Amino acid sequence: MNRVRLLALQLLVGIAFLLLWHVFTAYPILAPVKQAQFFFSNPADVLARAWKEFATGEIWRHLGITLLETVLAFAFGAAGGILFGFLFARRDMLAAVFDPYIKAANALPRVVLAPIFALWFGLGIWSKVALGFTLVFFIVFFNVYQGVREVSPVVLANARMLGMNERQLLRHVYWPAALTWMFSSLHTSVGFALVGAVVGEYLGSSAGLGYKIHEAESVFDVTGVFAGMLILSVFVILIDMVVTAIERRLLVWRPGPSTGGPG
Repeated sequence: MNRVRLLALQLLVGIAFLLLWHVFTAYPILAPVKQAQFFFSNPADVLARAWKEFATGEIWRHLGITLLETVLAFAFGAAGGILFGFLFARRDMLAAVFDPYIKAANALPRVVLAPIFALWFGLGIWSKVALGFTLVFFIVFFNVYQGVREVSPVVLANARMLGMNERQLLRHVYWPAALTWMFSSLHTSVGFALVGAVVGEYLGSSAGLGYKIHEAESVFDVTGVFAGMLILSVFVILIDMVVTAIERRLLVWRPGPSTGGPG
């Protein structure tokens, strides 16, 4: 699809959503106007509040703290997931021994871990980084593990027949095979890294976007809550764009999806 057309359609969806939001909060369709705006605010007020946050410069400190926590959680979690994903995929015995423990650790509710991390690391950034790490690590780990395990046996046999050693196999066979799976997980992990940071800030912090949302929620400032959510959404989209740019750079060899039928 043409890139300009795709962008236009994406903007159209966003505008349609804002129009529906405005209609349902400006007219007594489902509830009286005051009641609807108490629970959902309205898009004009939310956009105005978000603009005010940036115009006054108040949000930048909180945004910077959340960005630092998100980047650290994403970087550490992705690096750990890639490293251990490759290691476990190439060592069958290691994977078999640790399989139940990995699944048990992944099943732990992260909200339960948040106060434990706060106790261990304090209320600074590292408790939020640790929480984000637990979310990112397992997503990347399972995808990289599966990507390496899904390498075609025919490709492996041909590579070995050509005389490739383990290092060459890792570079020319396993790594390219895992890249698609890895970047698929990284796109998801961006949001989860931010979730970990924000949830940690929400549960105990003195700064950050999670703190700002919690502060607005504590005084029933719905407009402030939705403005914080809007800023978070834009924040995630921008980080995901960076990941997409890196993905295109590294996967330049990958053929694009087929768009036409048989001629």
